[in-house]
This record gives sequence, C-alpha cells and structure tokens, in this order.
Amino acid sequence: MLASAAMTAVLSLASCDNNRKFTVTGEVTNAQDSLLYLENVGIEDIDVIDSVKLGADGQFTLKGNATEAPEFYRLRIDDQIINLSIDSTETVTVKAQYPQMATQYEVSGSDNCQKIKELALMQIQLQQQAIQLQRAPDLSVHEVNDSIHQLLVAYKEKVKNNYIFKEPNKPYAYFALFQTLGRYLIFDPQANKDDIKAFAAVATSWDTYYPGALRGQNLHNIAIEGMKNVRIIEAEQQNVVPAEKIEESGIIDIQLPDNKGRQRRLSELKGQVVLLDFHLFGMDDSPKRILMLRELYNKYHSQGLEIYQVSFDPDEHFWKQTTAALPWISVRDEEGIQSHKLIYYNVRALPDFFLIDRGNNLVKRSQQMDDVEAEIRKLL
Repeated sequence: MLASAAMTAVLSLASCDNNRKFTVTGEVTNAQDSLLYLENVGIEDIDVIDSVKLGADGQFTLKGNATEAPEFYRLRIDDQIINLSIDSTETVTVKAQYPQMATQYEVSGSDNCQKIKELALMQIQLQQQAIQLQRAPDLSVHEVNDSIHQLLVAYKEKVKNNYIFKEPNKPYAYFALFQTLGRYLIFDPQANKDDIKAFAAVATSWDTYYPGALRGQNLHNIAIEGMKNVRIIEAEQQNVVPAEKIEESGIIDIQLPDNKGRQRRLSELKGQVVLLDFHLFGMDDSPKRILMLRELYNKYHSQGLEIYQVSFDPDEHFWKQTTAALPWISVRDEEGIQSHKLIYYNVRALPDFFLIDRGNNLVKRSQQMDDVEAEIRKLL
C-alpha cells in the first residue's frame, strides 16, 4: 500500500552506542501474565528490543540501546499499542490500563511522548468521526467524501500549526507527518503542495539539529519527490479532471488496453453492476484478494455483475501472465502508481475498489462497505 510504503521509506535506525541505554518503566494494570514488548519501528521491520511477562502488579522496566538521533518505539500487548519517541539516554515512565492500553495511559519524563499521546488520541477521534460518516445511511457517497475531506482539512490545519510548524525539529513533529486515517496517510507527501511543505520543514530542521541522521535524509528525498510530482500534476491542468473524462452520469471514465490488447472503456459497461477494482498483482495479499473476487464473480456474473480491474503493476509481461486466466475485464495503466486515474478517484492506497450501479453512477467505495457482497446484491 502507498501509505505503508511511504512509512517504510522513512523509518530507519540511527547509529547507536551499545554502552548507552535508555529506559522505559512503569506499570500496566489488568494484564497479569501478558507479554509486554518494547519494539523499534525500523526501516523495513518492527524489531523487538526488550520484553517482559507482567506480574500481578503490572510493573515493568525495559531497556534499549541509545541512539545518536531521536528514534521511535512502541509498547505493545497484542494489538494494543503505545507510541513513544526516545532521545538519547532518557527514562520514560508509562502507566496504563489493559485492555484499553492504547487510549488509557499516562506518560511522563518526555515532552515528546506526551505530544505523541495527544496526536494519537486526536487521530483515534478522527478515525471514529470518519467511520460514523461512512456509515451514515442518509448521506450519498459524494456527501460522505466531502464531509471527510472537511474533517481532514481541519485536522491537518490544527496539527500543522500546533505540532509540525511550531517545533519542526521535535520528534513529535516527525511522528505527526505519518499519521494515517485507516490505510491512508493524512498528510500526502506525493501530490499535496501544502503537505509537502510540512515534510520539507521537518527535513530542514532535522538537518540542523541531527546532521547526517537517516530520517532527515529520507524526509528530504520524500519532499523532493513530492515536489517533482506536483510540478507534473500542475503541468497537466493542475489535477482538474478533463471534461471529456466525465460521463453524464457522473463517473470518471477509464479507457485502457486489456490483457489481449483490446481497448476497454468503463462507460461501456452501462447496464451492469460494476466492481471497479484498483489493484497491484505484485502485492503479497493479491492471491487472497483475487480468490475473493472470483467467488463474487462466479456467484453474481450471471445476474449482471462485471469486474473492471485496473492493474498498476510495472511489469507488463508479469501482469499478462497473472491475468491470463481471469474471467473479468483486466486492464493495465502503464503510468503505474503515479497514474492520474488514482488521483481522479482519490485513491491513496492500493488495493481499493468502488461499486457502480447499472446507470453508470458511482455508488460507494470500499471504506463505506462492511459487506461488499450485500451491497452488490442491493444493486443487482
């Protein structure tokens, strides 16, 4: 996914001196016999630094090697996570209650960790508000998207002013850049000019305060790449969808060659219920997703369901081999993940899908559906 790919690109271990340690101590109540992990979020993996089996009192002391630049860690029991930032050899104290550890905790000894807690709770609230909007039965897909967009604009403005631009050299400013809403990065470092400025501000500050740190260098790379993308987008009508792309029904039409070389238009499927799927066959979970789509297709194709699957895989030969036996429409966009079709449909992470009714009207996107099969049946 794009959101995870961006996070992976910037999370790196700073060099460390094994003789210098930092300490995370405290207690987690109601968690006797649970394993508490201290983990470092690395460039490719999340590595366990230390762990302890909690006793009846829930008290713990965990240690790790100090790093030359601030580094990011997390305390975890099962899927309950507390995010932390550690600067050098400091001691951070955490007191939490399980099983609501992610929200019910106190942290002391680190202003950065306190700010990260504030950001984490704000992010959880944003997520809950977005879910409520997506489940609102009286809102159309356009109204839901518009409302969530307004939420994001307000959220980003608050975070930029109070956390990122206020002290861009602080680890909590760095942390704020990579918050997510569901699977999507809240701050878009690929195509949003204002968001890219936030990445650039933090990158510049880290260069000043932590010269040579890999995180700062990677932030610079992300910001520079984003600036390039923005210039390309602005050169192509500044992200405005060309009028000829929009059908009278309101969908944004797509025309691409399928795996047999034939041009296939999305709008030609009017009269059928269409599952529009944006996909990368190179992803690890692609086979599982294809099996799910096969089940839906086999069950409902005879009743009027069609799948229009757009691949963004860079290797055309691999894509043709992978899709040769698929029964639905398989097309490929040679622009890959930089495709403007992803921008037009506001897709910020792959895979993603939409449902289109028999009149060529965009009805719902994946985030608005708890049960895609039930939604398909409604449209059929």
